[in-house]
Amino acid sequence: MKRKNHNNRQVELPNFCHLGVNLRIALTVEAALIAGVVARVSDGAAFWAEFIALSALAQPALLLTLLALCAAGRWLRSQPYRLGVGLTLALGVAVPLLATLWLNPLLTELDIYPLMAVAVFSFLLGAGLLAYFNLRARALSPAITEARLQALQARIRPHFLFNSLNAVLSLVRSDPRQAEHALENMADLFRALMGNASQLAPLEDEVALTRAYLELEQLRLGDRLQVVWHIGNMPGDALIPPLVIQPLVENAVYHGIEPQPEGGEISLNIYRSSDKVHIVVRNPIAAETGHHKGNRIALANIRERLLLHFDLDAQLKLEPLGTVYQVHIVMPYTRERTQSPAAPADRR
Repeated sequence: MKRKNHNNRQVELPNFCHLGVNLRIALTVEAALIAGVVARVSDGAAFWAEFIALSALAQPALLLTLLALCAAGRWLRSQPYRLGVGLTLALGVAVPLLATLWLNPLLTELDIYPLMAVAVFSFLLGAGLLAYFNLRARALSPAITEARLQALQARIRPHFLFNSLNAVLSLVRSDPRQAEHALENMADLFRALMGNASQLAPLEDEVALTRAYLELEQLRLGDRLQVVWHIGNMPGDALIPPLVIQPLVENAVYHGIEPQPEGGEISLNIYRSSDKVHIVVRNPIAAETGHHKGNRIALANIRERLLLHFDLDAQLKLEPLGTVYQVHIVMPYTRERTQSPAAPADRR
C-alpha cells in the first residue's frame, strides 16, 4: 500500500525483484564491508584476508535475503507503508541471522556477540537502504513530469499532423467513409497522447494504436509503405509504458521510408521469451540524402520512461544490420497495474 508525503507523492517499498534494486543493495553491502574492514585493519595483506573472509559469509546471506525479499515483495508492498518497512527490516535481519547460524554450525546461543553484530549490521544497512529508495523515488518525481512534457512535444512531429489532415481532406469528397475512419484513427492517437504517461498500458492496446498510426501514414505514402507484423507470440496482456511502439514506428517511417522514392518495408516483431517482452522494429537504411536526421528526442524519451518504470530491468538497443536498422526493446513481462515508482500521486 502507498502513502502520501507532504509533497503529495506516493511512497512505497521498492520492487525487490528488479535488477536495479538488487544491484544497488549488493553494491551497498560490499561498500559497507570494505568500510568496516578499512576501519579495523591497516595492513594490505590483512585487509584482503579479512575482506574475503567477511564476503564469504556475507554473500550467501545477501543472496538468500534478496531471494526472500523478492518472494515476499508483492505481499510486503500491499501492506501499509510503515508496516511494510517494519516487516522488510525484520526479514532483512532474520535471514542473515539464520544464514550465519547455518554457515557457522559451531555458533550457539551463547555466542551472542557475533550474532548481535550481524543483526545490528543488517538492521542499520536495511534502514539506510529503505531511506535511500524512499528519497530516490521522491527525487525522481519531477523527472516523470518533465518526461511527460517532453513526450507531449516529441512523440508525434508536427509534420505528421499536417500531412494527415491534408490526406483526410483529399478523401472527404472522394471517399467520405475512409475519411471518417482516418479521423477516428487521429482522435484515438491524440487521445492517447494526452493520457497519463505514468500508467502502464496493455500491449494489445499499444499495437492497435500503432496500427491506427500506420493506416494514417499509408493514406499519404500508399504502396511505398509496406508493413509486416510478427505478433503470433505476442503477450497481449503484458503491460508496458504507453506510446513506446508508435514513436519507434514513426521514426522508421520518417528515416527509412520517406527518403526513398520506392519506399520500403517496416517489420514489427513482438514476442515473449521467458519473463521478458521483446519489441523489435526494423526499417531500411536510406541512402545519404538531404533528409533531416533528427535529434533522437523520441528515443531518448522512450529510454527515460523505460528507466523510470523498470529501472535496469529494461533495455533499448539500436543497431544497423546490413541494409536495415533495428531498434530492440526488452522489458519485464508484467500484468500488475502499477504506476512508475516516481509517479506523482493522484489528487483526491
